[in-house]
Amino acid sequence: MATNPRVLIIDDTEEVLSALCKYFDEQGYEVVSADNGLDALKLLEEDIPGFDLVITDLVLPNVSGVAVISIVKKKFPKVPVIAITGWGEHPEALAREAQADLVLEKPFKLPDLEKEARKLIAGGSNR
Repeated sequence: MATNPRVLIIDDTEEVLSALCKYFDEQGYEVVSADNGLDALKLLEEDIPGFDLVITDLVLPNVSGVAVISIVKKKFPKVPVIAITGWGEHPEALAREAQADLVLEKPFKLPDLEKEARKLIAGGSNR
């Protein structure tokens, strides 16, 4: 029996984080969330089963989303990362440089995000 995909969602805007978590939970994902980069990195380090996907905002307190992406790609190279941003081209270029698998600009539609998430998880599942 396949387990539900585990996703770590990181965003410092409460409404966005809440909406993303609720949506992915309703779609059958096991959701873990953080509202800043530092907490997200702690979760990644402490989480034994690991995550199938990380979704992170680029502009975060403590540790930036770009730094989170870089660290995830170094320590957990099989875990796909989706970067989400409302800040146009500069952070987007940084996210690509940090090797995010996908960069989506806010506002985006939740079903579109989930469809991309499913594709990335199917292509890179390592559990």
